[in-house]
Amino acid sequence: MHPKLTPTAALLLTLPPLLWAGNAVVGRWVSDLVSPMTLNFLRWALAFALLLPLAGAVLRPASDLWPNWRRFLLLGLLSVGGYNALLYLALNTSTPINVTLVGSSTPVWMLLIGRIFFGVAISRRQLLGAALSIAGVMLVLCRGQLELLLQVRLVSGDLYVLMASAAWAYYSWMLAHPTTEPRGIRSDWSAFLLGQMAFGLAWAALFAGGEWALTDAHIRWGWPLAAALAFIAVGPALIAYRAWGAGVARAGPAAAGFFSNLTPLFTALLSSAFLGETPRLYHVLAFALIVGGIMVSSRR
Repeated sequence: MHPKLTPTAALLLTLPPLLWAGNAVVGRWVSDLVSPMTLNFLRWALAFALLLPLAGAVLRPASDLWPNWRRFLLLGLLSVGGYNALLYLALNTSTPINVTLVGSSTPVWMLLIGRIFFGVAISRRQLLGAALSIAGVMLVLCRGQLELLLQVRLVSGDLYVLMASAAWAYYSWMLAHPTTEPRGIRSDWSAFLLGQMAFGLAWAALFAGGEWALTDAHIRWGWPLAAALAFIAVGPALIAYRAWGAGVARAGPAAAGFFSNLTPLFTALLSSAFLGETPRLYHVLAFALIVGGIMVSSRR
């Protein structure tokens, strides 16, 4: 199927940024309750348990998953094990505005990785779309006051977000190029996701173990942490990953990358809602710029 941005694809690609914005808000909310690598492991362990009854057959010894273990090992590292762990780590080591600013580089990573590793040319429309999309993010970050951007100071923790953005971009391109996956697994979203989670959970456990061995890791159980885990395991994990994979298959990774810049806008709106603030005019302008970038980049 030739990639094309249809209304269905746009809806599928809009839902994950909304859920990931909630993930960022919740991740900051529970940062005092649990260490970042441990939070990532607990999140995916719960998601794995929820999905297991639906697609557990893919883990049987005779499954087609195991001859392709190298590919799923990499998919699991880039998404479940790496991207999410780096995001939670960044929320503990950098300011929210820095995390969002550096995270807005995702469309650029999408274009660069597509060109370098997958031989996909970058068009002028895509460059213009990237500029418009990032301009929308900047408008949200500076709250309509451009002089605030001059006050932003990058710190070492921002490197985690940069690495996470690059990992997610490569992961998205891998989703669009299922070179070795058996059709039976590829056509069943639950089996495909569970296969990634099986290997990604192993990475997450390794990173969490290192966190407890090498740092002052902590976890404080209670209903706030339980409620947070329930949300991030179902929404930003299962639902968002399902929608993102389906959206990338329909629209292509380059166009999908621009939708990721809706995340900081949704994060600002959710934060405003939690703080009781009314959305401002710059939110509307930022939304127009980001959507404009999506439309310009996806036109043929």
